[in-house]
Amino acid sequence: MNRAQLDKQPADVASMFDDVASRYDLTNDVLTFGLARTWRRTVAHSVAAGPGERVLDLAAGTGTSSMTFTHHGAEVVAGDISQGMLTEGRRRHPKIDFIYADAMDLPFSDASFDVVTISFGIRNVNDVDTALAEMLRVLKPGGRLIICEFSTPTFDPFSLVYKEYLMRALPAVAKAVSSNPEAYVYLAESIRAWPDQDEFAQQILGAGFDQVKHRNLTGGIVAIHHALKPGAER
Repeated sequence: MNRAQLDKQPADVASMFDDVASRYDLTNDVLTFGLARTWRRTVAHSVAAGPGERVLDLAAGTGTSSMTFTHHGAEVVAGDISQGMLTEGRRRHPKIDFIYADAMDLPFSDASFDVVTISFGIRNVNDVDTALAEMLRVLKPGGRLIICEFSTPTFDPFSLVYKEYLMRALPAVAKAVSSNPEAYVYLAESIRAWPDQDEFAQQILGAGFDQVKHRNLTGGIVAIHHALKPGAER
């Protein structure tokens, strides 16, 4: 079974997600005790996609999150680098446009989206600064960036318990429910290596975004970062 390493080579990451595509959503529900569904609903509320808006959902996987953005009339493009995920997504959601899209080299024109969002995928990108620059490029002036990612719990005793769960319990649970449990060893490692909320907010600011803020979910296990592309008419 394939697993990526922390150097996050795109081909390795894509192959790893190919291996888990068919049971990915089920595995996530089990590993997060159902919280993944709550987090997705919160992301959908944060994106607030409206009629006529164009939304780019990166690292979209099978399109579970993408579907929530269509409920109020938005046009959604689901992008991913895993052909396995894209194939599974097209099978499940034939009305959504699934496209191979590397976050570091997006196949879209400048200023072509009202919203760019990525959930639990930015930490798997080889060069986050390049990806953020690409997201800025394809957003319209005033466009919204919504990033949901695992983060750092804000209560220290809980943080210690959480990290123990990641490195010990998570791979064991994944072995029972996932088609590629080794992938979840990498995923646990990548969560522990990811910067905390404030550090990532500074990285988004450094990429050229404006009005950067974040909201913690479940005690900081997950954080949603919001930002705008400057330049909208007042």
